[in-house]
Amino acid sequence: MSEKSSGYLIGGILITILGSICFSAKAIFVKLAYVETTVDAVSLLALRMIFSIPFFLGSALITSSQKGNVKFTTKQWFYIAFIGCLGYYVSSLLDFLGLQYISAGMERLILFMYPTIVVLMSAAISKEKIKTKQWVALILTYSGLLLAFTGEVSLGSSDDPNFYLGCFLVFGCAVTFAAYIVGSGKLIPMVGPVKFNSYAMSFAAIGVLLHFFITSDKSLLYLDNKIYIFSFLMAIISTVIPSYLRSEGIKRIGPENASIVTSIGPASTIIQANIFLDEPIFALQIAGTVLILSGVMLISWKAKRNLA
Repeated sequence: MSEKSSGYLIGGILITILGSICFSAKAIFVKLAYVETTVDAVSLLALRMIFSIPFFLGSALITSSQKGNVKFTTKQWFYIAFIGCLGYYVSSLLDFLGLQYISAGMERLILFMYPTIVVLMSAAISKEKIKTKQWVALILTYSGLLLAFTGEVSLGSSDDPNFYLGCFLVFGCAVTFAAYIVGSGKLIPMVGPVKFNSYAMSFAAIGVLLHFFITSDKSLLYLDNKIYIFSFLMAIISTVIPSYLRSEGIKRIGPENASIVTSIGPASTIIQANIFLDEPIFALQIAGTVLILSGVMLISWKAKRNLA
């Protein structure tokens, strides 16, 4: 492989890491909104999409008007709508509901079970063989997650009767998000990451807003100013920016490797939760973080070595 190809792949790894760090801040904004205001999960999710959708619709129009634009077939329109709603409507709703009952750090640990699910889904659907480096990286990252989970439970979090409900909801988020990653990995090479992401996110936003207007009798006007601030920051920092970074990362290094590299997310969330939410950092979290980062570095090193 050429040096340009090597740089392209390593750039994809760095893009994916940055996107994961931005995306991991979402749990912080959600928990801050729950702690400092009385907003409910559906209203908060709707506001997140209201602030996000102008960017996605604008990007969709720009990419569709460019020279060399690939027009969607009818089947692709339905596929993108389904994948988008699965990944950023259903998955996000489960995540926001789960965050009502568990800490930001715990949410991120459970959510990042999805790389394992991605690898297994890819192997089952596409008959893709799981490579040795992926097995080793998965073992490292998920050993780290298990250590951190054990530490969280030992602190007494499981005494809350809704703790396991929150864990179950976030696990559902991990499963649906894994399906989004696998599905997007098949279509992004055909239509391009920017166009795919713009339309997928637009469909997801429409799904969220329809859900809100059908199921909620609350108004999104005249809310606490903090709710709007948290929603706006979450929309830009943890939705718009990381969604495009993730799509580009998937294009460059593939869905399986992208999902493993984003295992840096839990470490990022734990640090941010300690700074902004005063959530404790304990020894098992540190040990787990070291294993997670080792798995990420293994993927990066192996990828660069294979292209040398």
